[in-house]
Formats: sequence, structure tokens, C-alpha cells
Amino acid sequence: MTLTRSTIVFLAVLIFTASPAPADERSAEARAVDAVLTAFHDAASRADGAAYFNLLSDDAIYLGTDAAERWTVEEFRAFAEPYFSKGRGWTYTATTRNIVVGPDGSTAWFDELLWNESYGTCRGTGVLLSTPDGWRIAQYHLTFPVPNELAKAVVAQIREHEALEADR
Repeated sequence: MTLTRSTIVFLAVLIFTASPAPADERSAEARAVDAVLTAFHDAASRADGAAYFNLLSDDAIYLGTDAAERWTVEEFRAFAEPYFSKGRGWTYTATTRNIVVGPDGSTAWFDELLWNESYGTCRGTGVLLSTPDGWRIAQYHLTFPVPNELAKAVVAQIREHEALEADR
């Protein structure tokens, strides 16, 4: 089998960007934040509402992909529990994750690229706070990154949708 140069470059990029930094290259705080985010996605995929919501701070905000989706913990729980109670979760697998821990070690922010079977590449961003019970997610924002070449067409569709909604 002969590999083209572009295939080799693609495979090299995939290998180096899909792997998180080795644990020994990150601080203990960053490793702990990484573990919380991994557990968060794992709990959702197992439809384990108790574990999932335990990883959020009491005053957390979840921002979904729709502009109307700005949920408190209780609002998000009301949305998610009917799915979780039927054993239906959602699976987002992190392919890359960047974590920055603030200078005082009590706040961390992150961005991650995720893979989802239905939506493809997604992006999660957010903030975690160090609490006496460990790191908790204070804000999580799920988005669909739009390639620049498609942005004008996507924005046009969104505007058309918003105009139709306004007319209702």
C-alpha cells in the first residue's frame, strides 16, 4: 500500500492533535480538571444523571447549541432527566482539550473539540471552580464550529429562521 504525502500529513496531524498532553507535562490541577471533563462526558454517555449533575457547581450555567438554551442547573436537569431516566444519554468524545488553570489555582477554563455521531465535530468551552468537594463545572458551552467558507450561508439560514420565528 502506498501512502500519499497528504495522507501521511493527515495521519500525523490526527495522531498529534487527538492525543491529550501526557499527564506528566500538566499540573495536578489541570489533570484533575481533565478528569472532571472526561467524567462529565462519560456520565452523559451512560445516562447517569446523578454523576453528571454532581460535576456541576450549584450555580452552573449550561449553554446549548441553540441561542435559547441558557440553562441553570435545575433547568438543564429538567431537560436532561427525561432522557437519562429512559437510559438515553448522549456521547461526545473529546479529541483535543486545552486547559488553563488560573494563577491562584482556584479557577480553570478550557476548550475542547468533541466528536458526536449525529453532529460530527463540536466544541465545548467553559469554566471550572475548585471547591471543597473538588473541581466543578461552573459554565459549559456546546457549539458547532462553522468553517469560515460556510459561515455566510449558515448565517443566512439562521437569519431566515429567526425572521420566520418572529412572524409567528
